[in-house]
Amino acid sequence: MTGPHPAVAATRVAVRPALTEAGPGSRVLVGCSGGADSLALAAAIAFEAPRLGVVAGAVVVDHQLQPGSAEVAAAAAGQCRALGLEPVEVVSVQVTGGGSGPEAEARRARYAALEQAADRLGAAQVLLGHTRDDQAEQVLLGLVRGSGARSLAGMPARRGRLVRPFLALDRATTRAACDAQGLNPWEDPHNADETYLRVRARRLLGELEAALGPGVAAALARSADLLRQDADALDELARTARGGLGEGPWEVADLTALPRAVRTRVWRSLATEAGSPPGALFAVHVDALEALLTDWHGQGPVDLPGAVRARRFDGRVTLEPSRRVE
Repeated sequence: MTGPHPAVAATRVAVRPALTEAGPGSRVLVGCSGGADSLALAAAIAFEAPRLGVVAGAVVVDHQLQPGSAEVAAAAAGQCRALGLEPVEVVSVQVTGGGSGPEAEARRARYAALEQAADRLGAAQVLLGHTRDDQAEQVLLGLVRGSGARSLAGMPARRGRLVRPFLALDRATTRAACDAQGLNPWEDPHNADETYLRVRARRLLGELEAALGPGVAAALARSADLLRQDADALDELARTARGGLGEGPWEVADLTALPRAVRTRVWRSLATEAGSPPGALFAVHVDALEALLTDWHGQGPVDLPGAVRARRFDGRVTLEPSRRVE
């Protein structure tokens, strides 16, 4: 008696730890777009969940960004139901034209919809189909942007209820798993549209593999794992430091005493607490805050996103909504 195709076996093995952690009687949801990665994930969950006593459903998010998106979402939902997942919901979202770009806005809307579905259905986990290739692309984009360790750490295997069991598998494995099981993944035309930065990163990653030899994606993903450990440790140090500072205004000497890698994280915490949106804080803002300590020459306040203003006076620094310090 032969076992399943090696790619199918790999996807099933990959999801078992997450389902075991969820535990018998719990409910999980697959976030399924209909693409090869999420469809292979849906098939693996549909096979493994009943054997572990876990109830598994799916959510298909229709971003309404392309003609025929409703039909694509309905087809993905139909394949999920055919696999035995229940319930399967299609959720339509509106992607706003925010300043962070269409990809980021679509991602924000998608994750919000998945979290809401998990709340509504009482799901312990929402499983996502990101692969090692996605992780490598994320790291490459971080390098291009000159990002810090947290960005270069890529996507975590778990963040809250969001779980990514395929981060150790490559995209070729998920495609092979779909082929072996007779599944028909949707090919998103956006994946060939080089107006999207991620699509260009994907092409570049392929060129790097061709020029430098196979293993570039795996090496980038491995670097992300190592950097995540460092970033987690620094974040914990920053949380401790932030707690020790107490309420503002904060003494310049106390802030200066912190190592810069910790202090930049503390700046982000202080700015967020004052009202700056976390996703809107960039290195240029943190550098301006740093200058209040390391390049002080009597300069005026630092304006931050979210109508927050930082200023130094009498050897102390304060971050507050701008209307309170004008």
